[in-house]
Amino acid sequence: MSTDRATVFIFNSDGMGRTQDQGLRELLAGKFLQILVEADSLPKAICFYTDGVRLACEGSPILGELEKLEARGVHLVLCNTCLNRLGLDDSVRVGIVGGMPDIITAMTTADRVITL
Repeated sequence: MSTDRATVFIFNSDGMGRTQDQGLRELLAGKFLQILVEADSLPKAICFYTDGVRLACEGSPILGELEKLEARGVHLVLCNTCLNRLGLDDSVRVGIVGGMPDIITAMTTADRVITL
């Protein structure tokens, strides 16, 4: 297991891309994470804020991939403010609930921050 300490991925929507098609956004995120799970080099962390927190909550179609990444040592950080605002506090199924300071730390200690 190798973790790339230089990269942090950001999910700030409930999938990948800006399309109105939620199913496509979720499908793309699932494919991306499936491939990432099998990669030799993993990101340091994946941060979730705004609607992105929904991906780590009950009912998310990508929970399995996120669980596998977390098991391989990838830190999954969810925005507490966003969870609270969206009424999802009790729906978190993977990752740690943190605050904006945790997300800022992940970003500022990375060499690359990539928004998906």
